[in-house]
Amino acid sequence: MTRKKLILFGFLFLLFVTSPLYSADTISPEEAINHIGQPATVCGIVASTRFATKSKGQPIFLYLDKPYPDHIFTIIIWGSDRSSFPNVPEVYYKNKRICVSGQIQLYNGKPEITARRSSQIKEER
Repeated sequence: MTRKKLILFGFLFLLFVTSPLYSADTISPEEAINHIGQPATVCGIVASTRFATKSKGQPIFLYLDKPYPDHIFTIIIWGSDRSSFPNVPEVYYKNKRICVSGQIQLYNGKPEITARRSSQIKEER
């Protein structure tokens, strides 16, 4: 494969992989409940975090805008994906304004997005 074709292939691959994340609507944590099953970007402040070391899969929970147990939206990072995130995610993102992109799911009546890679979470300045 020529260098030009390789560069074009790489560009198209990145466009294909990331375009669903960046073309999604930007919504607040409160609005997420109305977008279950849809791709979206949810932006808010990480009000509280939890690393459930003794739970199956060792999930990290980032709760946007309201702390647990009054949370309205959750970002889940599974332990198996932890190494693809900066530093210690539950410490690094706490109290920061972030946006997470992905498909919104419903779990126990609360909307959530599972973040499998750090590119799904962007810090807002």
